[in-house]
Amino acid sequence: MNLGPSALTPKENPRRRLGPLLLVIAGVVVLILGLLTPTDKQPPPGPGATAAGGDSWRLTLSRLPAARPARNSRTAPTAKEIVARRLKLFSSKQRALVHRLAEHYHLDVPSDVDRFFDALDAGDWEEAKRIFKSLRGDSDGAPRDESLRKFWRSILEAYGAAEQAQLWPAQQFLDYGNGILNSLRPGMVYVGGTDPGCFICTMLNATAEGEQHQTLTQNALADGSYLEYLRASGDGTLNIPTDEDSQAAFTQYTQDATNRLAHDQQFPDEPKQLLPGEDITMKDGKVQIAGVTAVMAINNILTQDLLRENPGISFAMEESYPMSSTYAGAAPLGPVFELNAATDGQNAISPEAANQVVGYWRDMSQTLQASPDASSSWATLISYAHDAAAQGNLLANNDYPAQAEQTYQTALSISPDCLDAIKGLTQLLAGQGRYADAAQALDSYLQNNPSQSQTITTIRQSYLGNKSGAP
Repeated sequence: MNLGPSALTPKENPRRRLGPLLLVIAGVVVLILGLLTPTDKQPPPGPGATAAGGDSWRLTLSRLPAARPARNSRTAPTAKEIVARRLKLFSSKQRALVHRLAEHYHLDVPSDVDRFFDALDAGDWEEAKRIFKSLRGDSDGAPRDESLRKFWRSILEAYGAAEQAQLWPAQQFLDYGNGILNSLRPGMVYVGGTDPGCFICTMLNATAEGEQHQTLTQNALADGSYLEYLRASGDGTLNIPTDEDSQAAFTQYTQDATNRLAHDQQFPDEPKQLLPGEDITMKDGKVQIAGVTAVMAINNILTQDLLRENPGISFAMEESYPMSSTYAGAAPLGPVFELNAATDGQNAISPEAANQVVGYWRDMSQTLQASPDASSSWATLISYAHDAAAQGNLLANNDYPAQAEQTYQTALSISPDCLDAIKGLTQLLAGQGRYADAAQALDSYLQNNPSQSQTITTIRQSYLGNKSGAP
């Protein structure tokens, strides 16, 4: 099975042969690394920009804020100073973790790795970015050689946090991360999805003076090296999916995708069972899989494994791409949501809670628009809009269509180019038979974002088909 031209050459699992699934695993690892590796590209604000995960434009980034002379003890540090100080502390922690993991695996740490951390410590972003690119090599996300893979995640998280500091106004950087972390209850595990939701929160959590939470990302669970990293770097209190779990997830997804592909081929006039963005084909009797949707489907299975293996632990998630199984029994928790909030399978969201979600994001939209820093920062607005759309998905999947529609609309008011919101809104309206309303919403979005014509056409075909003109 092939996931694209960037697939790595697979290696045999020393614990168990994976057989033909190795081709799947090899390709998916590259997709995951590309999905998770921070990028130095960022769309400009306004019409034409894309939502998280889409095509983007290069942004010239400046150096990290340099440390200022000592201030009067009665003068509070600025947001820039706080971010710079905590980035330096986080860099120190990540460097120490690199060396600990290298010692554990009996590996040498290349001098370039220490020079990368030296640059972060000095606030020299351009030098840190240059060294990181040399460590990453020519691939979309993989390190330049296998010797780096054992501790690559430590480097990636340090780079990701520093990159987000370049993209966000300092106060907004702090407000966003602390807004999520302060919503967590003691002992909760935080699962971050987007680059800001993962890297900002990981850095602020690791450098917090109070309670710290275990943090991870759902986006990388299908990567066996990431699972190994979690086992090696954690404190042992969290049961991480095993290699066997990973193999079972690949098998389960492959069989399911093959069956759905066969349905679509045998019954072309029936609704498609393959999801938008899920590229599944047959070639020479073998299944060919490509696309982020496929990767996230496997991550979805492994996320459920993670929850099942840790029944006494509460998890909070910031959604990256929608994962259907996470919505059942989940409940809103500030800007994110708690997984398995209702263990009896019942709806964990009351009507009052659903209305509170609408009010939360309405107030957030007003707060962001009233802040010159926030309202002029594309990174800030698209991140909040994305998280609002994710809670719209949660409401829609828990039988609160009116509140979901309002939340999607608020997400679009925060960032009019939020693809997550227009996709969720279109699916919701089409599911209610409101095809004309859905078509009008897509037309309005396209008018403001003409560069998204191809994506909107795909969404229109997936959810409306030939019903766009229905009354």
